[in-house]
Order: sequence, then structure tokens, then C-alpha cells
Amino acid sequence: MPMNLATTHKVGITLLVLAAIFYLGYTIAHTVSCLLLSFVLAYLLDPVVTLLERRRIRRSYGIILLYTLLTIIAFFCIIFLLPVMSQRWEALVGELPGYFQKLKQIALDLKGRIGLGYVTEEWSWLIDSVQSGADKVLARLGAGVYAAVYRVVFNLFNLLLAPILVLFMLYYKQETMDGIARWLPSSHRDFVLAVGREVNRSIGGFIRGQVIVSIIVAVLSFVAMLLLDVRHPVFCAIFAGVASIIPFIGVIIATVPPLFFAFAEFQNGLILFQVIIAFSVIYFLEGYVIKPLVFKESMDLNPLVTIIMIMALGELLGFWGILLAVPITGAIKIFCTQLRNSRDRSSVTP
Repeated sequence: MPMNLATTHKVGITLLVLAAIFYLGYTIAHTVSCLLLSFVLAYLLDPVVTLLERRRIRRSYGIILLYTLLTIIAFFCIIFLLPVMSQRWEALVGELPGYFQKLKQIALDLKGRIGLGYVTEEWSWLIDSVQSGADKVLARLGAGVYAAVYRVVFNLFNLLLAPILVLFMLYYKQETMDGIARWLPSSHRDFVLAVGREVNRSIGGFIRGQVIVSIIVAVLSFVAMLLLDVRHPVFCAIFAGVASIIPFIGVIIATVPPLFFAFAEFQNGLILFQVIIAFSVIYFLEGYVIKPLVFKESMDLNPLVTIIMIMALGELLGFWGILLAVPITGAIKIFCTQLRNSRDRSSVTP
């Protein structure tokens, strides 16, 4: 009984600490967002610096070379890509009200074509709901766009601060790890370090692999939208690449913008069928060809737990919560597995 009581106390304290961490993360969401952005970038760039170290280039010199290359790429993007993306975004924002007006008109025409009777009342209710929804979207569209622009401008501070944080993370990586190891209790040091190494390998592999998968999905989606002559292929491709981060339901979310643009532009069922077929092929290749090649090992996570974690962390931390939900869930699973294995070994040892 005392052992069960002690275990209950430990579980309760752990839950309270986790709740406090989540609450703190919610209250300082922008700071946490900047740290998570820096964390992800550091994970992506550290293998390059490590590779340069293996080529007998000092870590400081390797970081300088890497930042020089990134500065050149950023300059190219600002000079050439940013104006193009700005034009695409302005065109999208300018055409959205027209698309919603088209959908509203389609709903009105459909309502006029349906005859009288009991079925008509049900369809009229559905069409009226679509029409009122389109009116609400049109009314809030301007405010939503300006709110999104405000958030983008506010997050520019994170984009400016993140490279500095990444620089320190890369440069002081070993010193930070050694400092953490020294502060660990000697009785639990080996266990915590073993868990840390496993989590580091798992999270690093997932983040780098997911970036590669998202880029491939975005490129394939862009090509498919061009072949189908769907408007705004760049936006659809970016959205599909980001949606591929979400397991199980990302494929459904990714098809929403291209289906919307295709139907608003052509207003026939054939183009919708073609878009669905295109994305089905893309996500079949992603699930059965691309991911098995990119991800050497699977985390084998419970789908229900994963979706709940994505929803919870997405609500707390936004995009970065969605991106890191899977590796965080994997880290928790690794910790629990290592803890169980450690207890099993302790119970077997005489």
C-alpha cells in the first residue's frame, strides 16, 4: 500500500508539473513560438555543422560557412521570390470575395431549380445555411485578412531573433549537454542520458524527414494543380505540404483549397473528381513510397492519442504545436518505454 501511495503521489506531481508547463506555454505563447522555431532550425542545421566537423573544420568556422550560405539563399529569396509571392497573395486576397459570391449565386440558382414539396424544405434549409455562411465569410473576410497580416508582422520579430538563438544553440551545443549531464543526479544520470539520446535521435530524424516529405508533397501538388489548370497552385501546394505534417487527416485537409478553387472556377463535378484522384495518388505515394524511404524507423504511435496531442498542442502553440505534436508524443512514449524497461531490469536483478 505505501508503494502504491508513493506511486500515486509521483503521478499526481507529474501531472501538476505538466499542467503548469502547458499553462506557462499558453501565457507566453509568442516566446515559446520563437524558441520552438529556433529549436526546429537548430535540429535541421546541426547535421550540416557536424558533417563539417568530421571534415576537420572547426565548429565555429562551420557555423560561419553555413550562415554565409544561408544569407546568400535568403538574399535570393528576398530579391526574386518575395515579390512573386506577394503578387500571388494579393491576387488570392482580391479574388476570394468573387469566389464566395460565385458560391452564393450557385446556391441561389440551385434553390430556384428545386421544385416544391417536403424535400424542397430540407434542401432549402441546407442551401440557406450555405448562403448565410457565405455571407458571414464575406463580412468577416476583410477583418480576417488584416488580422492575419497583423500576426505575420508581429511574428517578423521571431524571424529576426530566431537566427541569433540558433547560432547560440549550435555553438554551445556540447557545453549545454555537458552542463545538463552534470546537474543530473548520479543515481538517475545513466537512465536520463539514455532517454535523452533516444529522444534526440527520434525527434531529429522526424523533423528532418518531415521537412523532406512536406517539400516533396508540395512540389507534386504544384505540378498536379498546374496540369489541372486550377487557380493559385502555389497556395494549394504550400497548404498541402503543411497539411502533410498532420497524420491520418492531413490528406483530407489538403484537398479543401484546391476543391474550393476548382469548383468556384469551373463549376462542374469532373474537375472535382480529377482533383480528388490527383491528391489520392500524391498521398498514396507519400504513405507507401516517400515516407518509407525517408523515415528509416516508425514511431508506431496510437492514432487516437496522436490526433488528441495534435489538437491540444495546436490549440496551445499554433503551428509549432501541430508540427511538434508527433515528436513530443514519440518522446513521451520513449520515456515510458525506457522507464518500464528500467523497472523490469531492476526487478530481475537480485
